[in-house]
Amino acid sequence: MNSIIPISDRISSIQEYYFSSKLKEVKNMIAHGLPVINIGIGSPDISPPQVVIKTLQQSLTLPDAHRYQPYKGIDRLRSAISYYYEKHFNCKLNPDSEILPLHGSKEGILHISMSFLNPGDNVLVPDPGYPSYRSCSRLAGAMVKPYTLTAKNNWQPEVAELEHLADENTKILWLNYPHMPTGARSNDKIMDDVVRWALNRKILIVNDNPYCFILNTNRKSIFNTPRAKECSIELNSLSKSHAIPGWRVGMVLGDASLINGILRFKSNMDSGQFRSIQEAVITALHIGEGWFEKNDEIYDQRRRIIYRMLDDIGFQYERDTAGLFVWSKINEVFKNGVEASDFFLHQCHVFVPPGIVFGKNGEQYVRWSLCSSRQLLEEAAERIRVALKNHP
Repeated sequence: MNSIIPISDRISSIQEYYFSSKLKEVKNMIAHGLPVINIGIGSPDISPPQVVIKTLQQSLTLPDAHRYQPYKGIDRLRSAISYYYEKHFNCKLNPDSEILPLHGSKEGILHISMSFLNPGDNVLVPDPGYPSYRSCSRLAGAMVKPYTLTAKNNWQPEVAELEHLADENTKILWLNYPHMPTGARSNDKIMDDVVRWALNRKILIVNDNPYCFILNTNRKSIFNTPRAKECSIELNSLSKSHAIPGWRVGMVLGDASLINGILRFKSNMDSGQFRSIQEAVITALHIGEGWFEKNDEIYDQRRRIIYRMLDDIGFQYERDTAGLFVWSKINEVFKNGVEASDFFLHQCHVFVPPGIVFGKNGEQYVRWSLCSSRQLLEEAAERIRVALKNHP
C-alpha cells in the first residue's frame, strides 16, 4: 500500500544507493543457500592496528567519554590530523581553523554540497566517478555536469572540456585521486592546470582523497599544488587506510573561511564523534609506515589473483594503479558491464558491480574489490574461469 504522504521533490530526483539495494539482493541469495562471494565493495577486511583497538577500549572509562563532544572534535584530534598531513603530505594546516573532523568523508560530501550550492548551480563531476558526488549535488538542488574520464586520457580531466562545460553558475569541481573506480593517480601538470583554471573561474575544487595510502607510496594532496588552498578543500578518510570503515572517521581540510562555512551546516546536523573513537583515531594517525607496507603486501597478493583471472578470461586492465579496486574492460563475450555483472552473480555466484554504476564511461567495465581473502578470491576466480569455459 502506498503512503498518503508524498516524498519530497529532492528525494524524487535520486534513487536508493546502488550498493544499498544490490547488497540486499546478495543477502537474499545467501539466505536461500546460494554461496555468493562478494567482491564488490571497498570495505577492508583487515583488522585495525591492535594498539588502536586497545586505545579505544581503554578510553571507554574516561570521565567524559559518553557525553556530547565538541562539534569540531577535541583539540588533540585536530592536532593529530595536522601532524598526519605534515608527515605524509608535507602540508601544514592550522589545527584550530583549517581542519574539521567528520563522521566519515561520505557524509562530508553532503555537508560540502549543502554549504556551497544553491538551487540552479552547476557541479562538475567525474565520469566515471563516485556516485555520491552526483546524488549529493542533486539533493542540494544543483545541476550535475559530468566531465569525461577515459583510458585514452589516462582517466585525467582535460581543462578544455572543463572550460566548455563551465558557466557563471558553476560552483564546484569534484576531483578524486587516486581515482575510484579506475585507480589512476593524479598528474602534477594536470593538477596545476586545473587549479589555475579554477582560480580564474572562481570555482571551488573538492579533492576526495581516501585511497592515498592503498598501493600508493607517492602520496599527494591537492595542497601540494601551488595556490590550491585559495580555491580548494580536501576530503580524507581513515576507513580505507586504517581499516575502520564502520567507525565513520573522516576529515575536511582547507582555508579557514571555507571550513567555517561547512561547520555552520554540519553543527546543525550532528554533534562531535564519540570520545573513545576520537582517542583511538589519534593513536591511528601516529601509526608508523610499517602498517601501510604490510597492508600493501596483502592487497598486492590479492590483486595478482585477480590479474591472473583477468588474463585467463581476456579482460583488459591496467597494472600501474592505486586503491582498493581493479578496473577491467569486458571481453567480446558480453555486450556491456551489466551483462557481465549479472552473469557473474547468477551463474558464478560472484558479485562485482558493473562500471555503469559510476557513469556512462564505465559501460564496458566491471570493478573488482581487493577486500576479500586470498582463499575467497581464488574460489571466485575459479568459478568464473569454469563458467566462461562452458559458456556458449
